[in-house]
Amino acid sequence: MNDIRKLEPGALWNFFYDLTQIPRPSKKEQKVIDYIVKFGNDHKLETIVDKTGNVIIKKPASRGMEKRKGVVLQTHLDMVPQKNNDKKHDFEKDPIETLIDGDWVKANGTTLGSDNGIGVAATLAILASEDIPHGPLEALFTIDEETGMTGAFGLKKGLLDGDILINLDSEDINELCVGCAGGLDISAKKKYKEEKVPEGMTPYRITAKGLKGGHSGVDIALGRANSNKLMFRFLMQAESDFNIRLAEAEGGNLRNAIPRESYSVLLVADEKVKAFEKFVKEYEKIYKAEFTDTEPDLSFSSIKCEMPEKVMSENDQYRIIRAVFACPNGVQRMSQAVKGLVETSNNLAIVKVSKGNFEVQNLCRSSVDSAKEATAWRIAAVFHLIDADVEMSGGYPGWKPDMDSPILGVSADVYKKLFGVMPEIKAIHAGLECAIIGGVYPALDMISFGPTIKYPHSPDEKVGITSVKKFFSLLCETLKQVPEKK
Repeated sequence: MNDIRKLEPGALWNFFYDLTQIPRPSKKEQKVIDYIVKFGNDHKLETIVDKTGNVIIKKPASRGMEKRKGVVLQTHLDMVPQKNNDKKHDFEKDPIETLIDGDWVKANGTTLGSDNGIGVAATLAILASEDIPHGPLEALFTIDEETGMTGAFGLKKGLLDGDILINLDSEDINELCVGCAGGLDISAKKKYKEEKVPEGMTPYRITAKGLKGGHSGVDIALGRANSNKLMFRFLMQAESDFNIRLAEAEGGNLRNAIPRESYSVLLVADEKVKAFEKFVKEYEKIYKAEFTDTEPDLSFSSIKCEMPEKVMSENDQYRIIRAVFACPNGVQRMSQAVKGLVETSNNLAIVKVSKGNFEVQNLCRSSVDSAKEATAWRIAAVFHLIDADVEMSGGYPGWKPDMDSPILGVSADVYKKLFGVMPEIKAIHAGLECAIIGGVYPALDMISFGPTIKYPHSPDEKVGITSVKKFFSLLCETLKQVPEKK
């Protein structure tokens, strides 16, 4: 069987199937907004689209549940558009191809969109149901969570009436999440001088590929390689040993995804060609040995290519290569308060070198705002040293854990009754909209949970079928147990 519509719970999986058929990359959500609005209208529920594009649907309490605290179910409509290099797929036009692999649902060569499609589908299933008990219910579907949290930032006061917010964007069924990291974008740009191609040189295209990538927060501690760091480490030594001239380089395409592929175009003196090709092969061996456990499909290779029109000046090349190589990347500090939690990290997400323009984009995360700022300024300092223009933008706060949260107590008790064990109470090294929404609605009692999703933000993304069933049971029973207003 390969039809996800036949999985249980049926209503949830049917709605998720619908979502896979609707292109919804970040910043291109109009089709899915229209779908949600039509759903609300078809079910004769109060449906609001705010000025930002968020959709709010309100459903009255079930009979006998009118005095319960109001609950906001919160999810985001967009998905991360990532595909394998050899996969033909247009995320603005094509549906997602789903596959069932044992206890997992995944996609064929692309991201699946279970982040946060399963949460959206669960919410729709509850809104459509006539036999799931709940108090006053609101569903908040935000836009553009993945690239800027635009929907959460644009949410205004006075739209929501609930007392409790349940975010459905967590990715481990064994956990209840009560806190998250804040984030900050750091970009650097610089014009560089170009020169004519020197005579007596052979052009090569260098490619790093086959990396796993993944979520730049959740997966940052897994020891996976960053293709940009691999490339510029190589370029630095190649410049030293072979006096290469750099014409072009590019790697990564999303701030919140660990870059999986990078390439560069460079020139090598004709008499050094054989030695250079051997050098590239040696570097591949080095990288494979270093990342033997985390990157089994890593490939680092060279191929002769067309001669570029120009190369970077030697002075600019020297400085830019070293700046990218020196840029902080990966885990910077582990949390002292929560065992096993990454406190601060940076993802060197995007590098572009082309036609006189150099650009890098980073995403720094931290559960400690001062550490986030310090790391951001350290990144900025690296690029200030090469006279690049640095911009910090898109900052959002962290969500401080409240271990005395009433909804945490309810959900933990429900979890124990349903599954016979206590859940882990955790904070995550990723951005959740709870932090921003809580700033607008500070009285909200908040929690986040979800099914088990592996490798989000990469073509290896998959969601556990059994975990989805458990997640939906937990959600429905939690709604049933929400206390009355005092």
